[in-house]
Amino acid sequence: MNPHIVAIFGGAISGAEAAQQLAQRGIRSVVFEQNALPYGKIEDGLPKWHAKLRDKEEANIDEKLAHPLVSFVPNVRLGRDIDFKDVVSNWGFSAAFLATGAWSDRPLAIEGIDDYVGKGLYYQNTFIHWYNHYHEPAYSGPQLETPDGAIVVGGGLASIDVVKALMMETVQKALKSRGIEVNMFDLERGIAKVLEQHGLTLEDLGLKGCTLVYRRQVKDMPLFPGETDTPEKLAKAGLVREKVLTNAQSKFLFAVLPCHVPVDKIVENGRLAGLVLRETRIENGRVVEQPGTEKVLRAPLVVSSIGSIPEPVPGIPMRGSVYELGDAEHCRLKGYENVFAIGNAVTGRGNIKESMEHGRTITETIAEHYLSDPEGTFAEHLREKEISVSEQISGLVDVIDKLPAPSSGKADALFGKVTKLQKKSGYSGNYSEWIAQHLPPRLEQLLGLTGH
Repeated sequence: MNPHIVAIFGGAISGAEAAQQLAQRGIRSVVFEQNALPYGKIEDGLPKWHAKLRDKEEANIDEKLAHPLVSFVPNVRLGRDIDFKDVVSNWGFSAAFLATGAWSDRPLAIEGIDDYVGKGLYYQNTFIHWYNHYHEPAYSGPQLETPDGAIVVGGGLASIDVVKALMMETVQKALKSRGIEVNMFDLERGIAKVLEQHGLTLEDLGLKGCTLVYRRQVKDMPLFPGETDTPEKLAKAGLVREKVLTNAQSKFLFAVLPCHVPVDKIVENGRLAGLVLRETRIENGRVVEQPGTEKVLRAPLVVSSIGSIPEPVPGIPMRGSVYELGDAEHCRLKGYENVFAIGNAVTGRGNIKESMEHGRTITETIAEHYLSDPEGTFAEHLREKEISVSEQISGLVDVIDKLPAPSSGKADALFGKVTKLQKKSGYSGNYSEWIAQHLPPRLEQLLGLTGH
C-alpha cells in the first residue's frame, strides 16, 4: 500500500472526487466534514425542487466516500474542533487538500446593513439552507419570513433560484388562503401555468412579486458560462442570457431592474425597509455609478445574492476574499509545502452550477439547454468540476510522492486521533449506516409524491 496519507477538508463534490482519485492510486485519505452529511451545496445550496438531481449526486458522493481507503470524520469543524495548522503540520499527514468550498456570503457593500440581518435582510446561503430544510419535522434552525414584494440583489443563476423560491412561497401561501392547495413541485414547473389553470393572476392574489436588482445590463448577467473572447461570441452570449432571463420571468412572474446598484439602506422601526438605488452605466466593461440618479425602492425584505467566498479559518492565509496561494501552478497554499486548494476553495466561487476547471468552459449548446433542461445543465457542470479536480489530483500525485510519508508509528498515532474524533461524533466507521441514520426526510416523501 502507498505509505502516504492525505487530509481532505470538505467531503462534497471536490473532496469526494479527490478521495476517490487518491484511493485509485492506493493512497489513504481522511475526509474531515464540518456537517453530519458530506454533501455541501448539493444538500444545502441546490434548491430542493431539484430532488432527482440531488439524490443522484449524493449517491455519487456516497460511492466515493465509502471506499475502504477513505476514513470519514463527520461534524468536525476547522477552527472549532481541530486546529488547521496543528493537523497539517503535526499529525503526520503527507499532504492536505482544502475542499471547503465557498460558504460565506459576500457582504453587501452598504455601511451598517449587516446590523439588520434577520430584521429585513437575509443572505443567500442562509436563505436557501432554510428553504431546503424548514419542512423537515426535526428542523430547529431559524424561521425565515417570505413577504411579498421582496428585493433580491444579484444577477446570476443563484439569484434567480432565490427569486423563484420567494415567488413560489408567496404564491403558495396566497393560493392556500383561497383554499387552493398546490405543492412546490407543481409551482416549479411554472407559476404562470398554475395561475392560468385556476383562472388567476398575481393581481387577483394581491401580490406584487419580487424584484431582481442587478448592477449591469441584462445581457451581462452571468447566466451563461461560455466563451466571450470575440465580439461574435460575446453577442451570442448576450442573446442567450437575455433568453434565459425572459424565460424565467415568464414562468415565475418577477420583475428585473438592471443597471442599478444599492448605495444606502432605508430603516424604519429598527428594521430594514428597503434600499436606496443608484443608476449605473457600463463603460469599457466597467460599472460606473451615476450620482444624482438615486431612487428609493421600499420592500419588506432584501435578500443579498452577490456571491459566496471561502470562510476565514485560523491558520489559512487569505488574500482579500480568497485563500492565498504561494504556488499558483499547483494551487499550493502560501506558507505550506503540503497544503493544496481544490474546487471552490481555489476561486472563491460558490455557485455549484459554474465549472471550476481552470481554462475550461462549458459549450454554448449546453448553456442553451438551461432553457429546457436545467437539471441536465447542472449535472454537466458538476461533471466538469469533477474533471477539474481529477486533473488537479493527477498533477499533484508526483508532488505528494516527493513529500515525506509518515512512519508506521506516526500513521498509527494519526489514525488514533481520527478514531477519537469519530467516536466523539458518534460515528462507528460504517459510512452507509451513518448516512441512512442522518439523511433527513425529503419533501416529496412528506407530500406522498412519487415520480414528480
